[in-house]
Amino acid sequence: LFLQYVTKTVEVESAQCKQALMEAQGRNQALQEQLSVQRQLLRELEQQLHESQRTSSQLRQQILVYEDEMERAQGQLEAEMQSLEEEKNRVIEEAFIRAESEMKAVHENLAGVRMNLLTLQPALRTLTCDYNCLKRQVQDFPYMLEKAITEAKQEVRTAHTKVSSANQELLRKYKREMNLRKKCHNELVRLKGNIRVLCRVRPVCAGETDAADTKNIVTFDPDDDAVLYLSNKGKLMTFELDKVFPTQATQEEVFQEVQSLVTSCIDGFNVCIFAYGQTGSGKTYTMEGVPEDPGINQRALRLLFSEVSEKKPDWDYKITVSMVEIYNETLRNLLGDNPNEKLDIKMCPDGSGQLYVPGLTEFTVESVEDINKVFDLGHMNRATACTNLNEHSSRSHALLIVTVAGFNSSTGHRTSGKLNLVDLAGSERIAKSGAEGSRLREAQCINKSLSALGDVINALRSKHSHVPFRNSRLTYLLQDSLSGDSKTLMMVQVSPLESNVSESVCSLKFAQRVRTVEIGPSSSSRRQAENSSTSSSPTHESVEQTEKQPMVT
Repeated sequence: LFLQYVTKTVEVESAQCKQALMEAQGRNQALQEQLSVQRQLLRELEQQLHESQRTSSQLRQQILVYEDEMERAQGQLEAEMQSLEEEKNRVIEEAFIRAESEMKAVHENLAGVRMNLLTLQPALRTLTCDYNCLKRQVQDFPYMLEKAITEAKQEVRTAHTKVSSANQELLRKYKREMNLRKKCHNELVRLKGNIRVLCRVRPVCAGETDAADTKNIVTFDPDDDAVLYLSNKGKLMTFELDKVFPTQATQEEVFQEVQSLVTSCIDGFNVCIFAYGQTGSGKTYTMEGVPEDPGINQRALRLLFSEVSEKKPDWDYKITVSMVEIYNETLRNLLGDNPNEKLDIKMCPDGSGQLYVPGLTEFTVESVEDINKVFDLGHMNRATACTNLNEHSSRSHALLIVTVAGFNSSTGHRTSGKLNLVDLAGSERIAKSGAEGSRLREAQCINKSLSALGDVINALRSKHSHVPFRNSRLTYLLQDSLSGDSKTLMMVQVSPLESNVSESVCSLKFAQRVRTVEIGPSSSSRRQAENSSTSSSPTHESVEQTEKQPMVT
């Protein structure tokens, strides 16, 4: 629609007409703009129409292509369906032929089975007869089984009675032989002395041969191994002991003499073996030895292992070990976590009269490796110091306590024995040792405890009603091994040098006094000894006695 506007110029005479004209012109301008917008919109619609017509034409062409493809696919599908139908007919025909053949074979097999059935009927009758026979036997089997079991039980009962009688006889003989062996062993130890005293003379060391006072003052009797001669100030002194080991004696020879005593703890006895002598006389070597040539301690444990293994399986033994040090009259646990912890000695609350140390560490040992571990720990914690007599003198008493508990599964019998292996501190006199300060205090405590040991020996020797076991920690701890039916052995160590003659004489005289002691099983004496003191500390009188009797140290 096209509109034509004709504008005529007229003269306007009035302002009102002019205003109306301006408004008409504004409306005309707005209509012109709307017309322009509509024309633009029309052009866009026409362009879209052309695009739609072109797309429709393309779609028609594609539809024709798809129709051609569908016709071709339909033809192929019809051909394939015809082929499948032919294949199906062929397969059905072949299956029918095969089924006919198999049916024929089945009919032939069926005929064969029928022939076999006719043949097997006699065998079936035979099997039925056998089955009936077995059925009757099965019905009779419980009675036959019961009869057989009854006869077997009777035979077993008879055999068990015979074996029990034989076992009872063997057990009776075994008990008799064990008691006889124990009596013979105890008689042997008794004949050798309840407290046996052995002496071992150490050889002269390589560094001692150049000194002026290294003359050998000790000689031996070639016809009597229990006699020792000592030259003192031109006089020849004779000492008679149970056995004297010369300088060339080996560790094995020494142990052979004490091993019968060691095995007593397996039978339930308390045994004590202690080495006594001045510093440097060989006490520690005799008791501990060296790794390549061990001493009594390790050899004793090895012997115990061997003995208890031979008694198996009738006897079951448990061996426990503890190590104690008595340093300045203080009891120290060498196997504990805190070796400086002070221990005390108590009486067992069970009324047995036995002593025990609360808090003392015990290790169960079953092999040589266990022994070495225990010894290494104990040696590491032991107190040592230097004196004029020995560069590494032990300044304390070391006790290896071995407890052997046994149980006989055949008789129900139990045993419990204790083996105390004691390495005493050096017994030299204070002036001889050159100790000062804290070393002097150590020497005084050592002399005090050894003097108390001498008092106990004298009381036992004189059979006093009161034995002062409680005058020192050493004697109090060894009370159950120095009284009753215990076994005690003293190994006195002697130096052959002339410079040590006075200490050697003191040691040998003390050893002779010990040898005359007979430990008696007087229970009254033991009870009186246990109740004689309410304190385990040494008395003031014992200190004075120590100062008066330095030779006992």
